[in-house]
Amino acid sequence: MNTLIDNLMRWLVSNEDEHLEFKEAKNSFEFEELVKYCVALANEGGGKFILGVTDKRPRKIVGTRAFDNLVRARSGVTNRLHLRIDADEIAHPDGRVVVFHIPSRPIGMPIHYDGRYFMRSGENLVPMTPDLLKRIFDEAGPDFTSEICSRAVIADLDTGAIEDFRNRWVQKSNNEALRGMTLKQLLGDAELIRGDGVTYAALILFGKREALGRLLAQSEVVFEYRSGDATGAAQQREDFREGFFCFYEKLWQLINLRNDRQHYQDGLFVWDIPTFNEAATREAILNSVSHRDYRMAGSVFIRQYPRRLEIVSPGGLPEGITLDNILWEQAPRNRRLAEAFARCGLVERSGQGMNRIFESCIRESKPKPDFTHTDAHHVWLTIHGTVQHTTFLRFLEKVGADRLTTFTTQDFMVVDLLFRDAVVPDSLKGRIPWLIESGIVEQVGRGRGVRYLLARQFYELAGKKGIYTRRRGLDRETNKTLLLKHIDQNQVTGARMEELRQVLSGHSRSQIQILLREMAKEGKVHVHGLTRGARWYPGMISSNCNHEGVESK
Repeated sequence: MNTLIDNLMRWLVSNEDEHLEFKEAKNSFEFEELVKYCVALANEGGGKFILGVTDKRPRKIVGTRAFDNLVRARSGVTNRLHLRIDADEIAHPDGRVVVFHIPSRPIGMPIHYDGRYFMRSGENLVPMTPDLLKRIFDEAGPDFTSEICSRAVIADLDTGAIEDFRNRWVQKSNNEALRGMTLKQLLGDAELIRGDGVTYAALILFGKREALGRLLAQSEVVFEYRSGDATGAAQQREDFREGFFCFYEKLWQLINLRNDRQHYQDGLFVWDIPTFNEAATREAILNSVSHRDYRMAGSVFIRQYPRRLEIVSPGGLPEGITLDNILWEQAPRNRRLAEAFARCGLVERSGQGMNRIFESCIRESKPKPDFTHTDAHHVWLTIHGTVQHTTFLRFLEKVGADRLTTFTTQDFMVVDLLFRDAVVPDSLKGRIPWLIESGIVEQVGRGRGVRYLLARQFYELAGKKGIYTRRRGLDRETNKTLLLKHIDQNQVTGARMEELRQVLSGHSRSQIQILLREMAKEGKVHVHGLTRGARWYPGMISSNCNHEGVESK
């Protein structure tokens, strides 16, 4: 805490530049404003957003009552922006101070909220200027979709598709002035045309079929339905070689036509879950269109089977993206397309959208997205639609919808791993303290022998107390009984520590030593020898034996 106060005192005398923002917020602060300031600071390289301090120099600590549930506020911002926002509460003698730590945006990727890219101008938040946005986009290299197609004209674009885009943009931004713009003004403001020049992004989004066939034939999505894995012709095939806004809704309707519902009942709990979640499916389609490589020949293929969906798009993963970091890193290949989708609300947040797909699969107890067949030339995503565990669905019911809205993708992954009794990797363990604090996860043991499991109350409410007992492990007295049984069975030769660790494999050496000392004080066992030569025997210690002998670590 002293370190936090020391840092705060340094910040108080620093210049309020692009890296620091102070607000008094004595009684409250609007959450939406917090999100916008986080966007602005991230776009400007990251920084600190500090509440409870006057913004005029000399600054004074006045204290704040804003965001009394700091965990919820931090999680809410993280979920909206897909940035790892941290927060600290500093108990200064002059009042409570709250500090939000905002990281920098990814290279080449400005952060937006509700389709708007914010920056600060004096005391106000304003939209980022086009030249600044362009400089950020250019950081990651040239964007093919922002280039002008020299042979294209505005007449090559479908006006109905453009109007669909306009209506979505108005709905997303609440900017009614967009309705009065000419098509040329609208497309210019969206940076899809420059002067009379039509970008490839405009063709991909709004191009007529004839125009795409002539100018960009690879901008095509092919849908197939197959009832099984047998080779041969598909039962249904549709080719969409036209602007994305011309066929987007029809494509989902085709998938939903054979989207059967899986009905499950567990006591009084009833679920009716579609095989293909609409939000996740739409997100996967958007990814395939916005992140494919349009310089490569080949179409996007969407193959629907009764219980799985395969989406294959030309071009490997974008530069800097791997299967290990696909949830956390952002590097859009076609930034002009991604920006257009953000303007009209089809993309809800920055990033590649994989988080939304992963979260959907976990919440519906389905296998996580599969990239097994992805290589340097294609991204191959398989979404499996079969519900696996109704018990997990009931568990999430008990967590509650309100609490789930505060979950990050990491939280869902941790809970899913613990439900399946799997090991939580180090990269996700940072979320465990919050889950413990929220009463969702319990900690068993300490040190190297520490384990985690879902809280008992959820197993009880789901009628699965036996599973909880098994995963929690044996209680202290039962553990002692098991140790004593092994020692009794080896009373002639004595039991070594290596053997006792095999008996309680989930315990560390130090945890077992504590149990043995307790048993020795109770007169149930005694030890001969020291360190690694120590042997444990049943019964009271004899007068000529060393009571303190234990194996060294």
